[in-house]
Amino acid sequence: MTRAVIVGSGSEIAPTRVTNAQMARIMDTSDEWIRERSGVEARHFATPEIATSDLGVAAAEKALAAAGVAKAEVDLVVFATMTPDHYFPGCGTLLQHKLGLRTVPCFDIRQQCSGFLYGLQLADAHVRSGLAKTVLLVGAEVHIGFMPWTRENYAYALGTSDVPPTKEEWDWNSRFRHLVVLFGDAGAAVVLRAAEDGERGVLDHELHGAGADYEKLYVPGTGFKHRPYTDPEQFKRGDHIPVMDGRHVFKMATTSMVEVARSVLQKNGVAPDQLKLVLMHQANQRINEYCAKALGLREEQVPHNIHKYGNTTAATIPLLWDECTRDGRLRPGDLVLMVAFGAGMTWGASLVRA
Repeated sequence: MTRAVIVGSGSEIAPTRVTNAQMARIMDTSDEWIRERSGVEARHFATPEIATSDLGVAAAEKALAAAGVAKAEVDLVVFATMTPDHYFPGCGTLLQHKLGLRTVPCFDIRQQCSGFLYGLQLADAHVRSGLAKTVLLVGAEVHIGFMPWTRENYAYALGTSDVPPTKEEWDWNSRFRHLVVLFGDAGAAVVLRAAEDGERGVLDHELHGAGADYEKLYVPGTGFKHRPYTDPEQFKRGDHIPVMDGRHVFKMATTSMVEVARSVLQKNGVAPDQLKLVLMHQANQRINEYCAKALGLREEQVPHNIHKYGNTTAATIPLLWDECTRDGRLRPGDLVLMVAFGAGMTWGASLVRA
């Protein structure tokens, strides 16, 4: 049997670290409030010259180097993001050009926080079918474009300006505090190669999508449901900033992630204690702690990095994979379950032997 094996990984964190205390300089929030609700302590934001494709390229360079794979060997690119450089084209061909790859097929996928798992299934299917032998799978995000504050407000948060927000600016920023404090910018990538008759590789997937409740987590404006798709009135209303019903998302995420994790494990005859690691999407540490308890997982099986980076959407799972590989928590032969839930709504799980 031909399997897709993850042979290398890499990650790139945006350069500007922003703490909860700095966020509290420009909106009604606090370090305690943010930590208690999400587990986030800090996040990193991209500087103006850094785009999503740039973070993806930097991560991909590291992944290829770690894998010992030449760029000429890559025959498929899959790029997962909800924050592309442009409305179109997607980031796939931009990464292909910046990396200097051959003119290989480039997929752009938009499953938000589940994007990496959807991309992993796509890459795996191409390898299993013989359509590709070496796949570069990238998840990257630059969320700072969603942030509601002015440049002057941001400079004040960072301590590079002495001009605090006006009352109107403070109230505007605070309107979105439950959402904007969660996100950070990063890129992460893995290289998958076809392997024959080995035990390592991607073993199984289960993915789901259900749009009935999409308005519980979405961006109401700047889409082609509007004519024109963007206009000043949408920006005045804040329709370009995501909307989230936190309680609904928490309930749906915990239920869906536990169910899909159990389903994949049962189909493959794997007990939770046989897993070396469970890499959960880093959207909210409380969600992950709930799921870990429901699945009967030990604390050391479920690594977290949301406290350092916030929610980096499509990058969270490959970023965790890369960190665990570099610090020795993940080694060849280890059995790993990946689980995610995202806007759409989308969710899924993938079982992989490293």
